[in-house]
Amino acid sequence: MEENLVLKNRLKELRARDGLNQTQLAKLAKVSRQTISLLERNEYTPSVIIALRIAKIFNEPVENVFSLDEEGEE
Repeated sequence: MEENLVLKNRLKELRARDGLNQTQLAKLAKVSRQTISLLERNEYTPSVIIALRIAKIFNEPVENVFSLDEEGEE
């Protein structure tokens, strides 16, 4: 049986909480707005550095921002 792990995140929710748009978060995280967009759609897996940087911006532990979700479990 093959495990499919998907990295989920709470970026949209946390941006809304803190009143940030994608461009503002991207500037703070030193990445492009496109990177933030891809992250929010779960189409990009960030480096550890980017994940930690984003978690620090939101003043949250990284595991409160990003989590592994096992899909295809039966």
